[in-house]
Amino acid sequence: MSSYFTDLARQYIGGEWRPGTGSWDIIDFNPYDGEKLASITIATVDEVDEAYKAAAAAQQQWAAISAYGRRAVFEKALAIIEERETEITDAIIAELGGTRVKAAFELHLAKEFLRESIQLTLRPEGKILPSPVDGKENRLYRVPVGVVGVISPFNFPFLLSIKSVAPALALGNGVVLKPHQDTPVVGGSLVAKIFEDAGLPGGLLNVVLTDIAEIGDAFLEHPIPKVISFTGSDKVGRHVATVCASLFKRSVLELGGNSALVVLDDADVDYAVDAAVFSRYVHQGQVCMAANRVLVDRSLQAEFTEKFVAKVKSLKVGDPRDPGTVIGPVINSSQAEAVSGVVEQAIAEGATALVHGRTTDNLVEPSVLTDVPSDSGLLQQEIFGPVAFLIPFDGEEEAVRIVNDTPYGLSGAVHTGDIERGVNFAKQIDTGMFHVNDGTVHDEPLVPFGGEKHSGVGRLNGETTLEAFTTLKWISVQHGRSGFPF
Repeated sequence: MSSYFTDLARQYIGGEWRPGTGSWDIIDFNPYDGEKLASITIATVDEVDEAYKAAAAAQQQWAAISAYGRRAVFEKALAIIEERETEITDAIIAELGGTRVKAAFELHLAKEFLRESIQLTLRPEGKILPSPVDGKENRLYRVPVGVVGVISPFNFPFLLSIKSVAPALALGNGVVLKPHQDTPVVGGSLVAKIFEDAGLPGGLLNVVLTDIAEIGDAFLEHPIPKVISFTGSDKVGRHVATVCASLFKRSVLELGGNSALVVLDDADVDYAVDAAVFSRYVHQGQVCMAANRVLVDRSLQAEFTEKFVAKVKSLKVGDPRDPGTVIGPVINSSQAEAVSGVVEQAIAEGATALVHGRTTDNLVEPSVLTDVPSDSGLLQQEIFGPVAFLIPFDGEEEAVRIVNDTPYGLSGAVHTGDIERGVNFAKQIDTGMFHVNDGTVHDEPLVPFGGEKHSGVGRLNGETTLEAFTTLKWISVQHGRSGFPF
């Protein structure tokens, strides 16, 4: 596996694999056992410039190819992923510490989004609109924006890179991708290799493996990209949005969350427990849609808590290569320390630890906390790790207030025996997405994905992807003769 990473530990610029020219290296580690997977000499500002210029040079010819001609590349890319599923799974496990269940989940969604990109090539449609001027024809064309910059995160790097890269390419754009420095291969060069082998013309997709310590804001400020698609924290997202706005660039921001899963008094408790445990602990809780907060009607509190705690205690923690492992390592030591710090802070503030997980290197065992003070800042923030807050409530009105009491508004779920009651509850929550009788972690190719408040700006998937990566151009034709006042 290490040779696999070494082969892909290079920049991909202008259709060529080459080392970076920076003065230092990104070291790619396995977060579970600390194995060094690869050493990657970083890209500099000059290479970011070359990547954007390569994308711009290749884009116009690519956009001129028929939609049916572009579609073949994505069909081939999908076939390649299916052929290489075992090695991609192993790469996800090695570089992310993802479990086999997580890897399968990520690969399934990546393939679904590629299938949607195949269809997306045929989706842009123009219009002829009426004019109040005699003899005038108004044509409205939907055209590519040109070049898109994509910044992907470490938690679902393969999926979340493909989710922006594939539709942007499908719609006739060039792309420069900067993956997270903790997942440079799975989120970056692996994606480039798949599209290269699928026959994507050189230069259209470029991957720069680098760090903001080296390039600063060069990736955002470069004059070529018209759209920046960023997935990550709200803190960094705010900076991305500010830089883009100052340069009149469009930004699509998929940011953090502080989602709640709510259990109303008529819920199926056993089913709600299963949904809540998955929603909180999938991929060690390193998911923007994860249920940080689990709200339970006080009438069900005792039963739900007992069953929830028992299930959490049964989750196997350890080697992500083991098919039985549910909780693998978090991405790095600073993340492990941050999650452990959350638990200790909550206890210091008066919370009760129903399950108090230990931390060993990057393995953070799950914790379950209750009695967290209602004014604790911990209830306001995103917890990117395997820590659940159980919060009782009295009646729907209080539940709505608690769920909305956060700067975030990404996802959420409610469990109830009455579907319409659940829908009415969902309508009162200020989020971009909400699910009735299900988990909080969902993403589907056709349904707009995104959040409110600090959870982001804009949407991706389906028709909203068209809005993200294309623009409208009005061309009028005067078939007669216009009259002018002078």
